[in-house]
Amino acid sequence: MRPDRVGALRAERAEMLRFSRELDDTEWRAASCAPGWRVQDVVTHLAAGCRAVFTPAVLSIMRSRDIERTNDEFVDRCRDWPPRRTLAEYERWSARLATAAGVVGHGPVSRIPLPLAELGRFPAGLLLAGAMTFDHHTHLRHDMAPALGRPVPGTDAARMGTVLEWMFAVLRNQLRSADPSWLTRPLDVVLDGPGGGGWRVGPGPVVAAGVTGGAAATITCPATDFPEWATCRAAWRDRDVRISGDAEYAARFLDSVRVV
Repeated sequence: MRPDRVGALRAERAEMLRFSRELDDTEWRAASCAPGWRVQDVVTHLAAGCRAVFTPAVLSIMRSRDIERTNDEFVDRCRDWPPRRTLAEYERWSARLATAAGVVGHGPVSRIPLPLAELGRFPAGLLLAGAMTFDHHTHLRHDMAPALGRPVPGTDAARMGTVLEWMFAVLRNQLRSADPSWLTRPLDVVLDGPGGGGWRVGPGPVVAAGVTGGAAATITCPATDFPEWATCRAAWRDRDVRISGDAEYAARFLDSVRVV
């Protein structure tokens, strides 16, 4: 069952606004856990991503060959802004994006494939709500809150389900593009907890499926841990990742994962 992407995006937006409104000037200027970005720069990045959907800047994102470099360029343009302006920009454009995602997500246009830099093509509904839910969820919990020593916000099945749906869509495109010659046997990835599930990986497309046996190895971990190590913010070996079956083969796959 597909998660409520738009509801997830709106919940993450509300969480980001609540968190950001509590920050003082020192916290805004503090280094985040995202290399080279202050906490304010993370919010700038989210605001720029929302705003781009409604401006010609969206073409830069769609055509980019390096999405991370493009994100840095957008942030660099606003580094001298006061925090109040950054927050106002985020509040304005994230509200518009949530509205647009609601419109797109409930019509036939939601299935139209659109490009996102080197990450490949995604259905419009998933691209708008899924990508931005992932961005909010991951930046807030792994780049902002830990850097400031603040409690990490909770989540729920709809938000985690949307984050994982997006991440496995990216992983699917990455594996299709890389076509690793060593990925000759299927692997099962099982993520426990709210929003979790099972995915079968290679050879062939990544598919969401129940674990039916026949995989070379099964990789199991909490769903809430996956965004951190699968984006290489932490090493998977330092997290609660369990392998049954061919451990060497599974480790080779895990070492190759870097979802952006």
